[in-house]
Amino acid sequence: MTLPAPYPPLVSGGEGLDRYPGDASALATRMAALYAVPAEQVLPVRGLTHGLELAYRLAARDGGAVEAPKAEPYDSLAAIYPTGGEPAVVVIRALGSPEAVAEMAARVAPALLVVDEGLIEFSDSVSAITVVDDQPNLVVLRSLSLAYGLAGARVGAAIAKPRTLVRLASVMEPYALPEPLVRLAQQALDPSRMIETAERLVAVRRERERVVRELGRQTPVEPGVGPIIMTRPEDPTAALAGLKAYGVEADLSGDRLRLPVSIKPEVNDRLLAAFGLTPAKRRAPRVGQAVRDTKETRIVCAVDLDAPGPVKIATGVGFFDHMLEQIAAHGGFSLRLQCEGDLHTDPHHTIEDSAIALGQALKQALGERKGIARYGFVLPMDEANATVSIDLSGRPYPLFEGAFETPFIGDYRTDLTAHVFRSLAEAMGAAVHIKVTGQDDHHKTEAVYKAFGRALRQAIRVEGDAVPSTKGVL
Repeated sequence: MTLPAPYPPLVSGGEGLDRYPGDASALATRMAALYAVPAEQVLPVRGLTHGLELAYRLAARDGGAVEAPKAEPYDSLAAIYPTGGEPAVVVIRALGSPEAVAEMAARVAPALLVVDEGLIEFSDSVSAITVVDDQPNLVVLRSLSLAYGLAGARVGAAIAKPRTLVRLASVMEPYALPEPLVRLAQQALDPSRMIETAERLVAVRRERERVVRELGRQTPVEPGVGPIIMTRPEDPTAALAGLKAYGVEADLSGDRLRLPVSIKPEVNDRLLAAFGLTPAKRRAPRVGQAVRDTKETRIVCAVDLDAPGPVKIATGVGFFDHMLEQIAAHGGFSLRLQCEGDLHTDPHHTIEDSAIALGQALKQALGERKGIARYGFVLPMDEANATVSIDLSGRPYPLFEGAFETPFIGDYRTDLTAHVFRSLAEAMGAAVHIKVTGQDDHHKTEAVYKAFGRALRQAIRVEGDAVPSTKGVL
């Protein structure tokens, strides 16, 4: 069997298929790493709908039918079986056990069993991907749309044995994934994004549980997972109008209402308010995020000044990770930073750009700087003494007094310490004055980072609602 242009023909034996030219092949490799399968078991597609469409095309070409067993989307697969006939393709949407999927695949063979796992990242279920190797007629569809922030881009993957993917690819149109989609998907799956992606999934699940709990007191809520809630209010049309008045976009599906779950609590509060539920009043969150992509580094940094955790750092420079953890731990705020940098050249760019990204995220989180203490200072560490004074004035002014005799601590260059705090001061808009003395360069360096965290903790503390300046603005 050969594939339509521009796909090269299947190589001898059917186990090596270069389905996409250029960047799309790299995307398939990246997806394979994400799903922990060999690259030859991944066929990138334009989301779940396109993957299902390929299955329908295949059935139509071979003169078969598509069977979609009737069952609740998240029921046990043990109760789901094709009903009569000899379908060419059986499609299910379920988050059952892999064992149940394998049993059903064997039951419907030689028909293809296509499993939609578009929401599995939001659940604790084990993927059916784990049994693909043993089921030649099994196809598992995954999506980057919701879990990886590509709802407007539509990119996903069909995962199956290579020969099964050849069958699907034989009905695929040429250049099925436009280059812009490939690039967006590669960016979303870059290792620098993974910490934030994981945190976003946790946040959505947390907010979903809260909204379901509150909303369930007033209207029936259907079980499910992911950033969509299905409910059956007494008057769906009136509920839809009420949501629109609160700026919440929802839609009707028959007599059911599809409600979006946001990662932002304040947006979900508006949803609850539309149903007459009054959430607890809360101060606007002080959160900030910076994305910095250059030819040398790719960084995502996020902070929440009002949450003590999580703190997750991954720059590839171990000692620097530890120092950034000290800033967050002693500063009392959540910090997530992941960097993919040119460490094969030198840690300079990774350290410098990470400091810039952290400063940018802090600046965004501070916003108008209303009610903050503004100033902070201090810290001894054994024989070392570090004094850090901060003024969150909006005016950058770095000053560093101190010297290090040891050129490296691990992979960390000690001469970059002053550079780190200069970058922080400039990016966050603050006067940062640092003086450090002592004999042990490890102690001196760590004292500086800890003292900066402590000083920052004092400066970002909320003391009221006024801008701490006689000018009325910072």
